[in-house]
Amino acid sequence: MHRNAPRNAPRRAKTVRNSLACAAVALPVLLVAGCSSDSDGGKEADSPPASSSKPTPTAAPAKFKSLPDSCKSLGKGTVKDLVPKSDNEAGKRVGSGDTSDSNSCLWSGLDKYDYRQLTVSLKRFDSDTSLGSGDKRAAKYMEQQADEISGSKDNKNTKETKVAGVGNQGTAIAYEAKKKDAKGKAEDFRAERLVVRSANAVVTVDYEGTGFEGSKLPSANDLKKKAEKAAKETLTHLK
Repeated sequence: MHRNAPRNAPRRAKTVRNSLACAAVALPVLLVAGCSSDSDGGKEADSPPASSSKPTPTAAPAKFKSLPDSCKSLGKGTVKDLVPKSDNEAGKRVGSGDTSDSNSCLWSGLDKYDYRQLTVSLKRFDSDTSLGSGDKRAAKYMEQQADEISGSKDNKNTKETKVAGVGNQGTAIAYEAKKKDAKGKAEDFRAERLVVRSANAVVTVDYEGTGFEGSKLPSANDLKKKAEKAAKETLTHLK
């Protein structure tokens, strides 16, 4: 039998012994590595998952839920003072739509050669989680109303001032402009826009006048004083 054994048998036996020895050495390493992996997995399983939810945005509730009728915001005495010889003391409705969100009223009158025109506009804003609180939206609209006059190239000698003591905040813009009368003739007008905010409501008063046939224009100070009177009286009707 020894004569028939392959010549390379001793070499194969040596190779097998070496392989077994290597496996014996590598086995403990694999076991240690496996234990370490199980330990880490246990720690991860014990940790609570991180919350991915975000807080729901909120907005402070709006104070005013509706608006008064702007045509009823001024007493007869105030209308006579600001618009002498008014052709309609009850005022004329301007625009249409849901008056609980916005509405405007206009008065005009001609006393001899002195013409006056008054417009009182009301606008209200609800709170919205995506747009902001009613107060912030109203403040932004107030700025837009002021910029509409200050930014117009048709208006001359524009002067913007802050107004204290009327609502939460107020801005007055005095200016001059040319406007056409009923006959199409261009006349010089002096005007005042007063924009005031009370919480989520904005009151815009446009007061202007001219003197026909060479009569004097109304003074800027008088226009501002009477515009403030109209704004203050209108604010008392907000509820």
